[in-house]
Amino acid sequence: MIDAYEDPGTPDCRGGWWYLWWLVRRQPGRAAAGATLASVWMVLMAVAPYLLSKAVDEGLEPGDTAALAGWTAALFLVGAFNAWVSVMRHRTMTRLRMDANFRTVKVVVGHTVRLGAALQRRIGAGEVVTIGVGDVHTISNSLTVIGPGVGSIVVYVVVAGLLLSTSPLLAAVVLLGMPVVAVLVGPLMARLQGAEGEYRERQGVLTARIGDLAGGLRVLNGLGGKGLFADAFRRDSRRLRAQGYRVGSVTSWMQALGVGLPTVFLAVVTWLAARLAARGDLTVGELVSVYGYVAVLVGPVAFLVDMGYQLSRGVVAARRVVRLLRLEPDPDTGAAEAPAGPAVLYDPASGVRVVPGRLTALVGARPADTAAIVDRLGRYAPSDVTWGSVRLDEVPLARVRARILVADHEADLFAGSLREVVAGRREPSDAAVGRAVRAAAAEDVVQGLPEGLDSPVAAQGRSLSGGQRQRVRLVRALLADPEVLLAVEPTSALDAHTEATVAGRLRAARADRTTVVTSTSPLVLDHADTVLYLVDGKVAASGPHRVLRETEAGYRALVARDAEGTEETEEAQETKGAETDPDSLGHPLHTGDSRHGEGDPSDAEEAVQ
Repeated sequence: MIDAYEDPGTPDCRGGWWYLWWLVRRQPGRAAAGATLASVWMVLMAVAPYLLSKAVDEGLEPGDTAALAGWTAALFLVGAFNAWVSVMRHRTMTRLRMDANFRTVKVVVGHTVRLGAALQRRIGAGEVVTIGVGDVHTISNSLTVIGPGVGSIVVYVVVAGLLLSTSPLLAAVVLLGMPVVAVLVGPLMARLQGAEGEYRERQGVLTARIGDLAGGLRVLNGLGGKGLFADAFRRDSRRLRAQGYRVGSVTSWMQALGVGLPTVFLAVVTWLAARLAARGDLTVGELVSVYGYVAVLVGPVAFLVDMGYQLSRGVVAARRVVRLLRLEPDPDTGAAEAPAGPAVLYDPASGVRVVPGRLTALVGARPADTAAIVDRLGRYAPSDVTWGSVRLDEVPLARVRARILVADHEADLFAGSLREVVAGRREPSDAAVGRAVRAAAAEDVVQGLPEGLDSPVAAQGRSLSGGQRQRVRLVRALLADPEVLLAVEPTSALDAHTEATVAGRLRAARADRTTVVTSTSPLVLDHADTVLYLVDGKVAASGPHRVLRETEAGYRALVARDAEGTEETEEAQETKGAETDPDSLGHPLHTGDSRHGEGDPSDAEEAVQ
């Protein structure tokens, strides 16, 4: 089975069928073993009626006890051996399916990582979730064609050959059974692919809506738009349900044929064999063997129908995976040399100029404007940004990422120990981790966890409060120690006291390093060397916070509004602190949380103000 660190290979992205064939070619030995074991298993099941007929004709009917005992022993040995073959077949096919599952997961995850920031612009989050949750499992299950599918064809031919020696008429009926199955099931397979494909598309859209609803419920409540969003979700859900019924209708017909056709097949062949036995053309033993052969064929015929069903669904799922794998990352044609040392970052679209070695703050009434500027400065969006004397997009992307880091306040947090979460792929020393933790005022987070830095943290930091998650993200950014740090709202989920502490320590930790923060909090702005006041996404004024507060009415109104919220929160904190047991302050859920009250692990991100 594929190892966690093994290269999954280069997938064949010419189409769904080609992708499935690539999965088979990646493990040819196991695929061949699965097909061989399945064929032997089914052929030995067909041998049992032959041995039974010999026991009847040569032992039971003439009264030969020795012959009866010999054929009975042979039947027992064949059955025991076939049971072992069945176990090995199942193990082999399980390994084959799991390899295909893990290989597809590795290919999809690796490609999404390569797409990077381009992923969310090329494909919806719901599509990726649907691929990971449903399509990968469907693809791996479709590979059952390698085992029972191949074995079914082999045993079908073997039984036809055995019947040919007994009765050419019965052999002809058996051989004609397969084309009849194909004629009846073929149109349903094509219809299933179309219905399944549309169902998967609608499922991806609905999954994306669920993610949007979960992430923006608080904003929707504030704007009064929850009802409209819920109505849209209900409409999409009804459409998905209706499409699911269509898929279920086709599936039910295929499953009905999988059970009904073998039964009809068994009845027809048994009736013909009984007629031949009544005329004396078949012996009693041959009649028993014919019935046994046809009973054995019930399983393979059902397998073949199921194979068509699984392949139809597998191809639809593989096409979705291939569509994702065909997406290309943003082109990186940069060949220019990056500045040898710290250099000015300049965004012509907004007029923002970031001077090296200083703490610069971007202030705007619309957070989307400042976030867009950070995306351009960090090369996460097309722009004409220059870095020193060269365009930023002309520098190789790897060099940009090595020196310029965008730290978003809602960046993902992966599951693991706290140390692993903040360290990433690096292996920092305890002293470096300690300095970053202190700079982010996150000492209480570490102290409040049972095992400190070695305590487990759930995915997305769900075991932490909103303020704790934000400080953990800041620890991670500071520990990376980039030449240029672009931090989006790094203190928006913190209470006033913790925010002031972080602002002061951040300035000290990033002394003589280039740092850009977006914020409207006067507690942060007062520590900035330069504040750039933005109106409609363009620089309207620049200077120290206290100067802009005196000279720019719009700036003063914007930060004063934030300051009023801070003063109210400080009063509430003081009142609450007088009534709270000091011992409770050591608990991780009682420190450094949002301005709107203490956080809760189940709360949504407190960054929405």
